[in-house]
Amino acid sequence: MKPDTVLKNYWNDNERFADFFNAVLFHGEQRIFPEELEELDTEESTVLEHREYAESIAASRDSVKVRKKSSALGVEFVILGMENQGHIHYAMPMRVMGYDYGFYKKQYDSNAKRYKTAEGLSEDEYLSKMRETDKLIPVITVVVYYGEKPWNGAASLHGMLNIPEEVAQYVNDYKIILVEARQNEYKFHNVDNKDFFNLLRILLDNSKPFNEVKEEAIEYTKKHDVEKSVVMTVAGAANCKLNYELKGDGGMWTVFEETQNEGRIRGIIEMGIECGLSEEDILEKLEHKLNVSRKKAQEYFQKYAAETV
Repeated sequence: MKPDTVLKNYWNDNERFADFFNAVLFHGEQRIFPEELEELDTEESTVLEHREYAESIAASRDSVKVRKKSSALGVEFVILGMENQGHIHYAMPMRVMGYDYGFYKKQYDSNAKRYKTAEGLSEDEYLSKMRETDKLIPVITVVVYYGEKPWNGAASLHGMLNIPEEVAQYVNDYKIILVEARQNEYKFHNVDNKDFFNLLRILLDNSKPFNEVKEEAIEYTKKHDVEKSVVMTVAGAANCKLNYELKGDGGMWTVFEETQNEGRIRGIIEMGIECGLSEEDILEKLEHKLNVSRKKAQEYFQKYAAETV
């Protein structure tokens, strides 16, 4: 399956999702619980009951859940979003800013529909289409980068701008929360998450020979009895193809083959399409970077381009 598909399936699990955000936001302290999370459809409008009104929120995000928690003041909501990146995106701060703004704008528009007349509103409230006491649901977005190269893109909007030093303090910034799967020291409690990120750290280590990395990954899966679904997700996230053989005890999964080129092929085609290159340009890149014939490049393009669109 495509990397984004297997990752969405993996993070669909509330226990994994809650554990991840606890590790990233609260140093592993249990603040978010699986039972507090509700699905938020990332493709279609979803209505959330928020005090006396409802917000209609829609966005195309990788993984989004709503944390709903009871408190002395009523029910509190927080929207938790995750963006999965296989490649470095040099405009990521602006992209995340756009995603988050989209959520806030949807909430504002839905709330504003209640105020069709000025009845009961001050002049400022009516012009704002928002009461002084109205509040929106906060959004937290975490970017998870699964590439083998160190992230060298901007981690904030300021990093994307050419700002004269004397005016930098007056230019609003927008920071992203970035997790590099290849190296992290987060405190996970969920066993699947521990295995997931430990295996990614092994497979994305390009400082070691391929055979050494492969053997280390195999040894890890044996020692820790890693679940099949976890290994499959690691394979998708790391952009490689892994095959598995189930042993007699039913709990041992062994990696016995890895096709190294598939990740590179997918990456070249995906990047070419994202950058708006023509098919001819992508074929030339495949020929040059993989040292293959035009016929072979066309076979690769036909096989993987449809999955990328």
